[in-house]
Amino acid sequence: MGAATTTVRGRRAVPWLVLGLWIAVLALTSPFASKLADVQRDRAVDYLPASADSTQVAKIQDRLPGGETTRMVVVYHRDGGLTAADRATAADQIGEIADAHPLTVRPEGVPSKDGTTLMYPVASTEPGTDEEKRDQLVGDVRDIAQGEDGLSVDVGGEGALATDASEVYNSLDGPLLYTTAAVVALLLILIYRSPFLWLVPLAVAGIADYLSMGVAYGLNQGFGTSVSGQSSGIMTILVFGAGTDYALLLVSRYREELRRVERPYDAMAAALKGCGPAVLASSGTVAAGLFCLLAADLNSSRGMGPLGTVGILCALAAMMTLLPAILVLLGRRVFWPLVPRYDSTPKVRRSLFAAMGSSAGRRPLTVLAGGAVLLGALALGALNLPGSLKQEDSFTSKPEAVAALETLGKAYPERGTQPISVIAPTDRADAVLAEARDTPGVDSATRGRSGDGWTELSVIAGSAPQSAGETATIKELRDRLDGSYVGGPSAQQLDMKDTNARDRLVVVPLVLASVLLILMALLRSVVAPLILVAAVVAVWGAALGIGGLVFGPVFGFEGTDPGLGLLSFVFLVALGVDYGIFLMHRMREESLKGTEPAQAALIALRTTGGVIASAGLVLAATFAVLTSMPMLQLVELGFVIAVGVLLDTFLVRTYLVTSASVALRRKVWWPGALSKDPAAGSGELPEPVTETVGAR
Repeated sequence: MGAATTTVRGRRAVPWLVLGLWIAVLALTSPFASKLADVQRDRAVDYLPASADSTQVAKIQDRLPGGETTRMVVVYHRDGGLTAADRATAADQIGEIADAHPLTVRPEGVPSKDGTTLMYPVASTEPGTDEEKRDQLVGDVRDIAQGEDGLSVDVGGEGALATDASEVYNSLDGPLLYTTAAVVALLLILIYRSPFLWLVPLAVAGIADYLSMGVAYGLNQGFGTSVSGQSSGIMTILVFGAGTDYALLLVSRYREELRRVERPYDAMAAALKGCGPAVLASSGTVAAGLFCLLAADLNSSRGMGPLGTVGILCALAAMMTLLPAILVLLGRRVFWPLVPRYDSTPKVRRSLFAAMGSSAGRRPLTVLAGGAVLLGALALGALNLPGSLKQEDSFTSKPEAVAALETLGKAYPERGTQPISVIAPTDRADAVLAEARDTPGVDSATRGRSGDGWTELSVIAGSAPQSAGETATIKELRDRLDGSYVGGPSAQQLDMKDTNARDRLVVVPLVLASVLLILMALLRSVVAPLILVAAVVAVWGAALGIGGLVFGPVFGFEGTDPGLGLLSFVFLVALGVDYGIFLMHRMREESLKGTEPAQAALIALRTTGGVIASAGLVLAATFAVLTSMPMLQLVELGFVIAVGVLLDTFLVRTYLVTSASVALRRKVWWPGALSKDPAAGSGELPEPVTETVGAR
């Protein structure tokens, strides 16, 4: 009796100990979490390919006297043609800018042939690599350069565009967090139909996000892991999306156990034992897939790997320790008004997933073939994806730097309006300068700063920025100028496109291999993992295809981010396999009880269909939040992943994977022991059954 009492008291103390441990962890990480925004960097070098020419140019420019150069173009424009007063105003304002800030050269105006536009290239090393000072310089130039009486003045160029992009990324954190939390809260209220229960997983997800910020800051300080606005935003989405998925699975299983087990502590222990392996495998799959991004050469993709992994692991830790402790402490009353009473029989209702499973079970091969044809047809839409996204098309609303680019493109169609940067060895700088001037497509070339054995050259192409002509000129310069580096904004876009193509060839096989190995270890099978991986790859192709059908024709997008294919693949494969794990793990659990495999597949769909649908809706909604952001890269990524998750949840997981499992029967577990054991059941498919109210 005394031993039993001691055991009960010990069990009651465990949730309090876990809660106390989390309070201590948060107290330790709190000072670091608040500093993550301080180390967030959105300079070009933080996104560029690590080994590309344009990256080397950016790094060497940092070491030249004065450090990084902030380049701007002040654009004066009047539709009917500039007047003498306009030109005088422009000269006075540029002189004021030169007096207020140290410029590398005195700006000279370049008039357009039609007389409507006058541009002044402005460059300064005053800010160096300090983003805050760069933004202040751009702001000062914009304050001075003002138009009136029909004269428009816009400040564009590389530095101004970077400032506008930085302002957008810095504005993401608050709206992204609040919108994500609001979307998750709304869905949890609808799913749980409880005024209290939804608060628990949402609060735990918020705590996990805060912890991930502290860990991400530690990685930055300890290992130099890059942190950008894009990667930190994706980390928040992953914490809330994947973390809520794990919570849904755990709470659903916990609710089931509360009807069979009297004490909440014991019910939670049974729930963790039942769904723990699936959640661990699920999070391990996502973390492994994201970690493969470390093999990418693109800095923005490689930096997203560790931060995404941190987000997933923090979500896992919180949902598997803190969430159970809080739920046990709150007891059954947290489920009010649908409280799961011990040894009670819940109300029942017709199960949608039982009906779906029955239709898949009756004609599995027909369902499988029809689904494959549908996904294949949708995937053809990827052929209609717009071309590579240009810098000026990256914003959903037009900032001033983009307005300047558009004006320049119309006024100076015969020449480049932003320099191509060439870094040459100082002892060969004159020869490289002469060779650059003789290169076809080059309009002019001038010599700039020297230092640390390198000399900077500024080359103006004879074609508009990011046009086919300028791209050809950049490639020709790289072929001719051996031993030199060719960079600048247009070269950076070219390198990003080429590097993304290279990264797909390296990262995609790594992701597939790591996911397959985890699935094989969990399911003790080769066939089942191959089915799951083939399914999520098909979903990825179909989601990209839907993007191709709507991005240009419906949304009017002018281009597609070069990294969309790789990042959407990593997220959809890793996250999509989650639901396959939930389904297959339950199917294997039923098969181990002796249930005939075809029956086990339909029972697994019936019992997990509700929670998988709920989890899919939550994950799709969290990624859909990205479509409200002002950066087109995030909009496209959020759309493709959200559509892919919905396809996976309501088509692939419910119909195609189930029908494949029914058709293959025991072969689905080949070569494991389950593929060899004799059938324990009758072999007949179950009749449509009912699902418990609130089983989700």
